Amino acid sequence: MMHHLFQKGTDNAAPTLLLLHGTGGTENDLLPLAEIISPSSNVLSVRGNVLEHGMPRFFRRLAEGVFDEEDLVFRTKELHGFLAEAAEKYDFDRSNVVAIGYSNGANIAGSLLFHYENALKGAILHHPMVPRRGIPLPLLTGTPIFISAGTNDPICAPQETTDLEKLLSEAGASVQVHWENFGHQLTRSEVEAAKRWFEANF
Repeated sequence: MMHHLFQKGTDNAAPTLLLLHGTGGTENDLLPLAEIISPSSNVLSVRGNVLEHGMPRFFRRLAEGVFDEEDLVFRTKELHGFLAEAAEKYDFDRSNVVAIGYSNGANIAGSLLFHYENALKGAILHHPMVPRRGIPLPLLTGTPIFISAGTNDPICAPQETTDLEKLLSEAGASVQVHWENFGHQLTRSEVEAAKRWFEANF
């Protein structure tokens, strides 16, 4: 089991929200986002199992923007397995899970989509990068994905966003990209845009 918290929602038909924090975050960080985006949903918020200088992350990196691919694959598998366990334990529909990830959390959510068919019903990725290049993606036919990015993001270059959109779209996903003229921080307006997207898709 991964370190996590679960909050039971009021609407059984609503997707369960899988919250995945950024570097140095905890399972409490994105709870306000869940409250804005889908207040009636179950919430499963997970803390990354890797520590970098004491800061929780979902997988190791070799340098800023350089992922440890072997660890990424291992940790993605671990998270994928954990979702099945959690669905059984908390009695939610495993096929109705939408991830909300920021930065490192968005990258592990993207990695789930890149490695496992039907891993997620949809995803909100705030400031993600391409998790892996040069691998075939599973069929993502019609999977709705929202990506928010900053035109001045020093960590995640706009080209990363464009590449990610292209790879996901080519696998059949329905991708919407929301640009802001900011850096890597999470802004209220991009969360509001994610809420509108969520309401239109779920």
